Amino acid sequence: MASPLNQTPGDALHTYEPVDLEGMSPRQAVDAVTADIRDHHITVDETGLFNAMRHIDLLCHLAARMAADVEYKIANVAGLPPVENLGQSVGHLGRAVAHYTQALAPLITLTTGSQDTLQQKADALDHHRRLRVHLDDAGRALAAARTALEVPQPPAVPSASAPAPSHAPSVRRRA
Repeated sequence: MASPLNQTPGDALHTYEPVDLEGMSPRQAVDAVTADIRDHHITVDETGLFNAMRHIDLLCHLAARMAADVEYKIANVAGLPPVENLGQSVGHLGRAVAHYTQALAPLITLTTGSQDTLQQKADALDHHRRLRVHLDDAGRALAAARTALEVPQPPAVPSASAPAPSHAPSVRRRA
């Protein structure tokens, strides 16, 4: 995964807005949000705070859209995952939103606070740790949302082979 500092001019960043997710299947939309999150890192500055807010916006929009699909059973449309899978995915997206929201407190503290004293520097380490934990947990929740949308294909039903013809018991004829 390339950091923004290591990207070459030919590397394209994925930037999505909630409206961009509308024409996508649930799996494509989760993949788009994942790409956006991967390409727009959370850094300890105003840009990172802006990116965190964008990620929350995308995740909330996607969770609401998929929850509506579950509510109205739109998932019964051909090619979309079953309602149960969409429901599980929405739960995982909700967890991702919760972790991103919890990451805001340490991120805001790190972005706006000074780290002049030894105690402030020690506190900053804890804030960095909490930020990393929440972002990692959000990433796992997003991966679980994607996995929930992978509908296992039913096992191929072996064709029932025609039963072997049974031989009727021999009947002897009396002469």
